[in-house]
Amino acid sequence: MERTLVIIKPNAVQRELIGDIISRFEKRGLKIVAMKMIVITPELAKVHYQEHQAKDFYQPLIKFITSGPSVVIILEGDRAIEVVRKMCGATDPLDADPGTIRGDYGIRVRQNIIHASDSLSSAEREIALFFSTPELIDYKLAARPWI
Repeated sequence: MERTLVIIKPNAVQRELIGDIISRFEKRGLKIVAMKMIVITPELAKVHYQEHQAKDFYQPLIKFITSGPSVVIILEGDRAIEVVRKMCGATDPLDADPGTIRGDYGIRVRQNIIHASDSLSSAEREIALFFSTPELIDYKLAARPWI
């Protein structure tokens, strides 16, 4: 089983989309291993988005992601990283297909509703940034054999 990190960003929280977004992941067969609502600090945001530091959108991104509460989730499942990325849709919501999270709810690329890890190494690094090991819950889903 693979794990990935998802951040439901402040604009999705303010638009009351948390339940709709989580429901999509659950219906797809992904298991929630950990979840919490936090206000991401500037320090944490800078570490999380460090690969974008030299880009022109870095400062606006930091300002946006720290502007209000976000919901941070670890999802687990077969090919979870790839499945979640496809469910999120293209980074630019205008390029995202209808039926994806960004395609259905997003308008602006810099406020694109959701973050999802893009690789196994990113997922491992991001999970460690936002969660400690005791926060991860290991349990069995009764429906797992049917997924």
